[in-house]
Amino acid sequence: MIAAIDLNCDLGEGAGNDEALMPLITSANIACAGHAGDEGTMRTTVRLALRHGVAVGAHPGFADREQFGRRELRLTPGEIVALVREQVESLRTVAKSEGARVTHVKPHGALYNLAARDASVAAAIAEAVADIDDRLWLYGLAGGELLIAGRARGLRVVAEVFADRTYQADGSLTPRNRPDALVTRTDVSIHQVLRMVRESRVRATDGTDVAIVADTVCLHGDGEHAVEFACALRDALLGKGIDVRSACVG
Repeated sequence: MIAAIDLNCDLGEGAGNDEALMPLITSANIACAGHAGDEGTMRTTVRLALRHGVAVGAHPGFADREQFGRRELRLTPGEIVALVREQVESLRTVAKSEGARVTHVKPHGALYNLAARDASVAAAIAEAVADIDDRLWLYGLAGGELLIAGRARGLRVVAEVFADRTYQADGSLTPRNRPDALVTRTDVSIHQVLRMVRESRVRATDGTDVAIVADTVCLHGDGEHAVEFACALRDALLGKGIDVRSACVG
């Protein structure tokens, strides 16, 4: 069992929960004007993170606002490098002007899922991040290709698990178009997280147990009960003696 876990949340996406969620998390992944956000939302979210001592991270995604970055776009590796570099640098510029530092990068939506299974996409993202600043931490799906690519580029990587998503027997997330993709009950979500953190195991939809590494837990900020769930999960972790702190330290 690990002694501490990071709680990260995708923010600056217009869901309206940012102010209430920020005090409950330890790392914020801020939309960088690709799938969502603009300079104004980045600035507001960075300021919130600074106020609450939360690590500031970039959340680059496909520039597809109509589908919220959740549609896979077939870009070349070079185009992915350019996309990630442009979006991360835009947040770094805003953060610097606010006296903050970007500590990590976590891809969004379809880009994240592609990077988890496609080695060429993962390599392109890792290249972009390493070229920007090899001190940045790279967040990716536990067991996925992005973590392999990040390590190959000498980056520090953070294995991410999900509180509100179900898993397949190969350790991948259940596709969102399936009816069993989401975990909707708070008690079930908390049980899943505590087991991943304390036992390094998760129950797949076919009933099998899958080994998993949990460095950080993703809390989605756009759910109907996001704040209530975040409070309950944080309390449950602390109640089990598990400290809650950013993975972007050391």
